[in-house]
Amino acid sequence: MKNILRIATRKSALAMWQANHVQSLLREAHEDIEIELVPIVTQGDRILDRPLAEIGGKGLFLKELEHAMLNGEADLAVHSMKDVPADMEQGLVLDAVLPRANPFDALVSREDRLLADLPAASRIGTSSLRRRSQLLALRPDLFVTDLRGNVDTRLRKLDEDQYDAIILACAGLQRLGLGARITQELQPPDWLPASTQGIIGLQCRHDDERTRSLIKPLADSDTMVVASAERAVARVLEATCQVPLAVYAVLERGTVSLRSVVSTPDGQESVWASGQAPAAQAVTLGEQVAADLLKNGAGNIIAAL
Repeated sequence: MKNILRIATRKSALAMWQANHVQSLLREAHEDIEIELVPIVTQGDRILDRPLAEIGGKGLFLKELEHAMLNGEADLAVHSMKDVPADMEQGLVLDAVLPRANPFDALVSREDRLLADLPAASRIGTSSLRRRSQLLALRPDLFVTDLRGNVDTRLRKLDEDQYDAIILACAGLQRLGLGARITQELQPPDWLPASTQGIIGLQCRHDDERTRSLIKPLADSDTMVVASAERAVARVLEATCQVPLAVYAVLERGTVSLRSVVSTPDGQESVWASGQAPAAQAVTLGEQVAADLLKNGAGNIIAAL
């Protein structure tokens, strides 16, 4: 009987790149296994005419992949970690994350204009409430409109003059060889990414010791520390993509520094919180920062959404 590992993945170009990347890493680590990709179209891929916040959030990009594992049709799923809800499907575990790629957002504009240089009333495309709120906090004079579809579709709509600029993840563009399209990286302190943006996560069944053992060599412990801190903030706030939450953690010399903000969708009100802790207390740090956000008024913003 062949020693086969089946990887569930979405069919988008970026998802396939990530799955192929993991496949290559696994082949380097284990010469004796055969790896098959199981491409799956998710509900989030099928519904493209409505904002994510209206149809159930980013979890729609992984439910079918999770069910494939639980039904025994796949052994492993490769996810963009920012699409993985803080509370996962029962019976599954996220044991390993790869080293973090570029975590920041990218402004891609038609005339290579920086955010500060865009004319008033410029049309900016994004499907993210987090990006919308941060855009309007910095530039309330911009016209922000919804943008769905894969990376190629979004770039095409920009090139067809449907938008003056769009916001995408730097990591996605760079993984697809499109890094040259980045006009500006949007970075702290004024702009924070989504929780775990730029991180690839490996999910499998909790009771599948074989797969858990196979992916262990791929696990990056430092990235897991910052991912745990950022996900703890989202978990305490019960934040889905319906909540304009941005959070970013950095691990340096054994210390985690975490900063987070919750904003109103119009960007007119923002609540910030931050903190530091040893790496071993990353989850506790995330929980404390979330508690500080709530104490400072984030709960009122979330309740009003």
